Amino acid sequence: MSSIIIRGARLHNLKNVSLTLPKGKLIAFTGVSGSGKSTLAFDTLHQEAQRQYMESLGMVTYTSKPPVDSISGLSPSISVDQGLTNTSPRSTVGTATEVFTYLRVLYARIGHRPCPRCGKDVPPPYEGASNDVWDDDLDELPGPNGTPADPQATDDASVACPHCGARLPAMDMAMFSFNKPTGACPTCTGLGTIYSPDLSRLLDEDKGLLDGGVTSWEPSMIAWNAASLQAAGRHYGFDLDPARPIRELGPVQRDALLYGVLSDAFQRHYPGVEPPTTVAKGRFEGVVTTLLRRHAEHASDADYLAKIERFLILQTCPDCGGACLRPESRAVTVAGRHLVPLAAGDAHANEAASRLSLQAIAEWIDELRDVLPDAEWRIAEAVIVGLRERVRRLIEVGLGYLTLERATPSLSAGEGQRLRLAALLGSGLTGVLYVLDEPTIGLHPRDTSRLMRILRALRDAGNTVLVIEHDTEVIASADWVVDFGPGAGRDGGHIDAQGAPKEIAQTPASLTGRYLSGAAAISIPPQRRSSDGPFLTIHGAREHNLQDITVRIPLRATNGRGGMLVAVTGVSGSGKSSLLFDILDRAARQRHYGANTQPGAHAAISGWEHLDKIITINQAPIGRSTRSNAATYTDAFTPIRHAFAAQPAARALGLTARHFSFNVPGGRCERCEGAGVLAVSMHFLPDVLVRCPTCHARRFKREVLSVRYAHPDGRRKDDGSPRDTRGYDISQVLDMTIAEALTLFGDVPAARTRLALMVETGLSYLQLGQPASTFSGGEAQRVKLARELARRSTGRTLYLLDEPTTGLHPADIVHLLSLLQRLVDAGNTVVVIEHSLDVVKVADWVIDLGPEGGAAGGRIIAEGTPETVAATPSSHTGALLHRALSPTHAG
Repeated sequence: MSSIIIRGARLHNLKNVSLTLPKGKLIAFTGVSGSGKSTLAFDTLHQEAQRQYMESLGMVTYTSKPPVDSISGLSPSISVDQGLTNTSPRSTVGTATEVFTYLRVLYARIGHRPCPRCGKDVPPPYEGASNDVWDDDLDELPGPNGTPADPQATDDASVACPHCGARLPAMDMAMFSFNKPTGACPTCTGLGTIYSPDLSRLLDEDKGLLDGGVTSWEPSMIAWNAASLQAAGRHYGFDLDPARPIRELGPVQRDALLYGVLSDAFQRHYPGVEPPTTVAKGRFEGVVTTLLRRHAEHASDADYLAKIERFLILQTCPDCGGACLRPESRAVTVAGRHLVPLAAGDAHANEAASRLSLQAIAEWIDELRDVLPDAEWRIAEAVIVGLRERVRRLIEVGLGYLTLERATPSLSAGEGQRLRLAALLGSGLTGVLYVLDEPTIGLHPRDTSRLMRILRALRDAGNTVLVIEHDTEVIASADWVVDFGPGAGRDGGHIDAQGAPKEIAQTPASLTGRYLSGAAAISIPPQRRSSDGPFLTIHGAREHNLQDITVRIPLRATNGRGGMLVAVTGVSGSGKSSLLFDILDRAARQRHYGANTQPGAHAAISGWEHLDKIITINQAPIGRSTRSNAATYTDAFTPIRHAFAAQPAARALGLTARHFSFNVPGGRCERCEGAGVLAVSMHFLPDVLVRCPTCHARRFKREVLSVRYAHPDGRRKDDGSPRDTRGYDISQVLDMTIAEALTLFGDVPAARTRLALMVETGLSYLQLGQPASTFSGGEAQRVKLARELARRSTGRTLYLLDEPTTGLHPADIVHLLSLLQRLVDAGNTVVVIEHSLDVVKVADWVIDLGPEGGAAGGRIIAEGTPETVAATPSSHTGALLHRALSPTHAG
């Protein structure tokens, strides 16, 4: 069958959609946010493809069939969404892509190391070996489908130093793994960081022990701990006055207080003295020692860790310097290059393989043939061929600037998605349906053409590639386009147009078509704000790849015209996030809120006095709890609960606003505790969520649901259709979209303000009770933005936003820009990291970093108005901006 035929898709807001999709093509789903694209692509097509495939293999599946009459011609599908699959702090770009696995094999087979006795070089043991000798070892490498295989060497053979005869253990892959005890640094266990006490938070030096001088002690334990310390003093023969200020304690008393009587720090004062046998007799553990012990014991308890980490600082491991490996592993070299930095403060640390970008790794690999001896090349050739291929695919998807040691949790949604896309390129699969969610997220427009070549390569291999996209360049390059609309939520779910991009552009009913044809465009403001200062200036920024740059952010427009809208641009990896979030945001948190996270490397920041606060709104998840939603997060649900509590029926039953909350006992269903579902343990399989049999997924008790809220104004809605005069119960309200809730609660001022802001940020389609854990990165950011906008502004606030247009159709971007301009008009300054030229071209000031990513970036290429940047020949952003500002594209 040459087509995928869908009949009667009705999930969520889809309106009995039927359509035919050509197989073996590049298909773009587009439309305003919430129009039904993801519902059809992921929740219908991908889910049904998985279900059919699992059933064809006779395997048990707990995936229900989506509400659709039929889907025929469906292929096995693979989805690549925006989420990160691995959030472990041990996961890095090198381990996630298995590039580090290849390097571990390479260093284990042909690595040179110094002899621990004479210090001279010990070469690999089989320098004259042929490739046949190593065939079995090469089986350790990942296969073509990316399946990891890491069997550990069991040969106990040792290697003799050719100079002094000292015996060294044979090297294997485990020796170069920071996830295994044989390779990990013993101090930090391979994490590269350790927690150390923040004494400025832990101690109030001007107070005595009995007056609360140790801030981590519970009040009820102060007297007990002080008594134990005094008992230790009597045992060892030193005085300790618990009323004396801590800063006046001597070295002995201080070491006893901080590290305890069993610590080396204390016992050096009393060598040979037996410690006390009980706590009451003076066996005091020490404030710092207790904190670190409890931190290790409660590693899986996030809430408990949060309390303890207030008194701790995360620091680079002093022994390995963040390299994560033990000293013997760090000393090994291939062609004179270490796998990881040799030691903390190593002058050549950035030359280690793990510190190199993928682009630099590719260049080093190409040099190895010329620098390795023939014997070593014969051993390494097969490894290097596989390594080169993996690195090449990662560079192709635009990730060449990433370093191998970069932690995967720190990657953006777009970077994580392209990391998985690179793995798919080497799979060799055909006849597959690939479903991708906005693959251009976080990608500079300069690199879009390269991404399109990759998507076409997947298509040309015999696959169907379906992308959800808002980027007009991607849409125009697709073979087939399906435009959803016309609106969001219940106003969407229809197919406005489908066909080739040219046909969509000629369809008047298609909103996307109007942007493709140029009939609609985001306009450039007739007059930009200019600024002569004041400025917030970041001096000597050196974090990551930033090249000791000084950046000025204008805060006020001249002639009292409000604040400034500033765009920070540059190709992926050029240093934008390092500048705004690793340096500026962390420094602001430390200055204003006393955060213990250290800001990135920089000399100083001046101009704080011109700001009251800095608010950062990024794409990090709001929370993992299914109880948090857009209504509770923005506090729109509180006035709604009070509106229900004010109804005569609620008063008659004695119900208060508390009874209309699903988070606390009272009015919620106690069988499911207000969740509406129950988790059924499947033992070795993931838990299955089933509808609560008591409340039938309605979350509340029957008497609470008997209270209904009706719109106080008239019998008809704005569109003329009849209004439900019986009103709605609290469960029905949570099932409403934000736009519908705004209509219903238009006469409740506090609710109206917050709901209207969410509509303006492009979230009208979200259900009021939709769990925050299901939000995309862009949705989470816009919910945060709506919450901040609802707060009273001082007109002296700096807002930092990370790609706020993520997930937005051009028509939605118009509303977002209007909202940001209102913030600026009120005197605030808004700084956005942005790749969308629709935002950059309307900014008042642009700071363009580059010219490339990684080590080739980190410099200011241009700054000034968009017109100034567009006139800068060396700016990649400028070249594209010049076109966007031309009369035919300006709108």
